[in-house]
Amino acid sequence: RSDSEKRRDEPPTKRKKPDENKIETKTGGAYIPPAKLRMMQQQITDKQSAEFQRLSWEALKKSINGLTNKVNKSNIKDIVQEIFQENIVRGRGILARAIIVAQNASPTFTQVYSALTAIINSRYPQNGELILRRVVSQFRKSFRRNQKDTCLHSVQFIAHLINQQVAHEILGLQILTLMLETPTDDSVEVAIGFLKECGQKLGELSPRGLAAVFERLRVILHEQQLEKRVQYMIEVMFAIRKDGFKEHPSVLPELDLVDESDQFTHMLTIDDDNVEGLEMGLNVFRVDPDFLQSEENYKQIKKDILAESSDGSGSSGSSESSSEEEEEDEEKTMEIEDRTETNLVAIRRTIYLAIQSSLSFEECAHKILKMEFAEKDYGEICAMIIDCCSQQRTYEKFFGLLGGRFCLLKKEFMEHFENLFREQYDAIHRLETNKLRNVAKFFAHLLHSDSLAWSVLSNIIITEDTTTSSSRIFIKIMFQEMAEYMGIAKLNERLKDPTLSPFFEGLFPRDNPKNSRFSINFFTSIGLGGVTDDLREHLKVSTIQLSQKIQAEKLAALNVDSSTSSSSDESSDSSSSSSDSDAKKKKKKKSKTSRQTSKKQLKKKEKSTKKSKRKKMNKKNQSPEVATSDSEPEKRDDEKESTRERRRGEEGREDVRRRKDEQEVDDQRKRDLESDISRKIRSERSRHAYGEDDGKENEEQRSHTRRDERRRDRSRSRERYHDKNRSRKYSPQRRERSPENLEKRRTKKLSKKPNRK
Repeated sequence: RSDSEKRRDEPPTKRKKPDENKIETKTGGAYIPPAKLRMMQQQITDKQSAEFQRLSWEALKKSINGLTNKVNKSNIKDIVQEIFQENIVRGRGILARAIIVAQNASPTFTQVYSALTAIINSRYPQNGELILRRVVSQFRKSFRRNQKDTCLHSVQFIAHLINQQVAHEILGLQILTLMLETPTDDSVEVAIGFLKECGQKLGELSPRGLAAVFERLRVILHEQQLEKRVQYMIEVMFAIRKDGFKEHPSVLPELDLVDESDQFTHMLTIDDDNVEGLEMGLNVFRVDPDFLQSEENYKQIKKDILAESSDGSGSSGSSESSSEEEEEDEEKTMEIEDRTETNLVAIRRTIYLAIQSSLSFEECAHKILKMEFAEKDYGEICAMIIDCCSQQRTYEKFFGLLGGRFCLLKKEFMEHFENLFREQYDAIHRLETNKLRNVAKFFAHLLHSDSLAWSVLSNIIITEDTTTSSSRIFIKIMFQEMAEYMGIAKLNERLKDPTLSPFFEGLFPRDNPKNSRFSINFFTSIGLGGVTDDLREHLKVSTIQLSQKIQAEKLAALNVDSSTSSSSDESSDSSSSSSDSDAKKKKKKKSKTSRQTSKKQLKKKEKSTKKSKRKKMNKKNQSPEVATSDSEPEKRDDEKESTRERRRGEEGREDVRRRKDEQEVDDQRKRDLESDISRKIRSERSRHAYGEDDGKENEEQRSHTRRDERRRDRSRSRERYHDKNRSRKYSPQRRERSPENLEKRRTKKLSKKPNRK
């Protein structure tokens, strides 16, 4: 036999496959039974290694997928406890993908998956937010690609997440406006499917928004541009709304497993195109360097969550010692939450959402009180109301009514608002002008409605040293707002109330006249001077008392000086002789100077009287021919004065004449304008009355108006010319009428006349 024949007869040998590590492949290799997987995990000693982490990741993925596929209405509580046994912090990407895929596969179980998401969201808000982000992203992609089925499934899931208060109702209203903005058959069908699922909840949270959506549907129905099938769906939707969504409840009783106080509502919108927020990298395995530490941390969290759930169910076999240990564990967890301030952020978020989603202050107060906050959180409620009020562009009365309602409901809220008034006034220089105005109007509303005690005004001291520009603006706006609401008379009565006067000592200080004047000037500058009548009287009385006191002190000082001087004169006569002689010399000098000045004044008076007498005598006795040498210069002065007076009189007459001429010209122009306007009005009326057939009459009127305008222009030019030449001796008309010009004209006319012969 040849070698080839021998090879054919030999049995074929099996080829050995290369050893591949099934763990390191992308999908984990072929299917590994659970028992073998556990055995492989036990064989690995290093639990920090990548192989062990890969095996635990595969086990986590299989358990999460299996539990989400098994969940239904009856076993949802048990499935939730099993899911919490797994590390869903590490595998939150796997959990989100498993829930979304299961919902797309079986949309009839959407309510169950939304309830499961709501329970997980109450304990792990990050997981709930990730699921919601991915569902919204899925809706956006399907809407752009015109995938109707996927769009319907994602919209249905979002609707039930709104019912469970995982998503905010604004997201639902945005989806409806997007679908009905440019209506098509498919978009209207999707919008109606969404309304059926969450219409009842939207009616509770935002009735105005729901009414606007149904108004848009009514317009679409009247336009009749869609198919008959879609029009019939719209009519059915109106019938469902009329019945109050009885056949489509928002949440089933057996799936209402989360309290409103425990739920976290996520404020997401359709426009939120954050790809990083989807966290798609969490779906793939990655090596964790702190794997063991994270596993230990999750075990502690799991223990706390399962202990709380077991307390809620109330197991009968628990002993007293175990209950005490659980209470200690709860106290520890509460302390940890307070240190990280997660509760504070959650409380502020829920209060903010309640305020923004309310239409009236009564609805908002009802929502916040229904949340049943602890007494230690009342301060946060009051602070959030003031913060929301200050953030508005203009002051809204909604916040003042809301704060007043809380003050009237409980005394604790009033005390918190009093403390916040003091804090806001102390830090008022840090606020912007808009925020300052809103806060001032808010507290003014609380004060004039007697929701807040007027004793808070004791924190205000109006002096030049204790106030700043921002604090003065705050006081000005607050008091002006109170005066507008109450009236100055009622405000004055309240400020003069003797029971409240100790609290207003800072507003109207009486310790120092300077501070009193500052307060009076401040209130008069803001238009409330009538409030300071008592302070003005006090200031007058205090000034009189001060002046009397100063005079009494001066008199007492003079008496003391006189008594001391008399004693000193008796004791020191010899020493004062020199000083007396000096004083006498000074007095003599002063008397001499005073005598000289009096003599000069008398001489001047005598001269002036002599001159006046001479003038009178000259006028009576002196003839025009004979004139003394003394009276000639006086005559010249009189002549000069008379000429000056004549010139002034002539100039005044010329000014009067010029003003009269200008007035006449202005009056003539006004009359011309009025006549033009009246003529145009008449022409317009005639044109509208008789139509455009009377063309000849219109042309004649236009020619008349043109002729009148030309005449008016000529007359105006003549008037200007006369105004210029009015100051000359002869006017141009007189020159024309002079005898020389008349002779010239006659000669011209005679030369122009033809001979009759």
